[in-house]
Amino acid sequence: PVVNMATMEQPREKRRKEQPGEMSRSDRKKLKEARKQDVKRLKELEFLKKLEKQRAVEEKAQKDLEGKEEQKGRLYTVSVALPGSVLDNAQSPELRTYLAGQIARACTVFSVDEIVVFDEQGEDVKSVNGEFRGIGKKGQASVQLARILQYLECPQYLRKSFFPKHQDLQFAGLLNPLDSPHHMRVNEVSEYREGVVVKRPSKPNKGSFVDCGMRKGVQIDRNLQAGLRVTVQMQKNENSESKVLKGTVVAPHAPRTESGLYWGYTMRLASCLSAVFTECPFSDGYDLSIGTSERGSNVDSVTLPPFKHLLVVFGGLQGLEASVDIDQSLTVTDPSTLFHHYLNTCPGQGSRTIRTEEALLITLSILRPKIDTAVGRSTSP
Repeated sequence: PVVNMATMEQPREKRRKEQPGEMSRSDRKKLKEARKQDVKRLKELEFLKKLEKQRAVEEKAQKDLEGKEEQKGRLYTVSVALPGSVLDNAQSPELRTYLAGQIARACTVFSVDEIVVFDEQGEDVKSVNGEFRGIGKKGQASVQLARILQYLECPQYLRKSFFPKHQDLQFAGLLNPLDSPHHMRVNEVSEYREGVVVKRPSKPNKGSFVDCGMRKGVQIDRNLQAGLRVTVQMQKNENSESKVLKGTVVAPHAPRTESGLYWGYTMRLASCLSAVFTECPFSDGYDLSIGTSERGSNVDSVTLPPFKHLLVVFGGLQGLEASVDIDQSLTVTDPSTLFHHYLNTCPGQGSRTIRTEEALLITLSILRPKIDTAVGRSTSP
């Protein structure tokens, strides 16, 4: 048989004859490669979306953390004003002292930042200089109340430096301690401490030494006059073997505004009811004031607006009406016109009278959740 040489020369692989409209091998290869690229691109997009979602979650968590850190401090203040004549309702010096201790305890428990003692008798009393000359003596009740309140607010290890023996403080040792956060124990570790500048020589360009109630002295960042009471921010990571500790003097309100700590109350004497407002230590004054009286509106129906500085005023034995009548600076006769809210904080009372120390506890108790709501603070634990 005759062998066709042309057939022998053809490749072993039999070529397919391409049909019209069918893709060539190179086109199919390109399409396959394009599909792979699309799948890869989709996976990359999904991965990027996951990254963005994770980043958004992290940013939100960071913002929440920063928000919590910003809200750590407490910027608003609560002040309480009451007449010194409340002590005249006590029958002995021991009971007068104990009554002042009840007021101090109530204000500390509810984190009151300022106590104002005003004189219902119209005398110009602005300092605690003077002595108690007997029960019912005109003008002396405010002085004695203010002195006892100052004594109790001061940490125990500083009292000898600021309070010499005085007849008003004769029975103060019998009172219950306030035990507030700035009353530190010797070994207690805290970011802040109260202290007194002591007479101790220091090297040039070095700060004064402060007694902060610890076994070691504290050297501050500046030179101050001996005998001053200061608030010290303690230096962290202090060497335990060093002979002295280091600290920085800060404003007395720094523990409250920066760390949210309750750091005791300040004391102020006012000569009359109007002076409570006119001599306000805050530049903007009290932007929310509340008067308390059995003739006021029901406290249950009141919602407090947001505020920076709240003032709650209590009357004496004869109520706020007597304080308004004796104040020569006031032209009004209705005390409710002096306040943003004039409230009855114990509606339906079972006793004809409520003592001021009782009204203090009742009012601060019922106002606490309303204050928390007004300043946007959660009441849940």
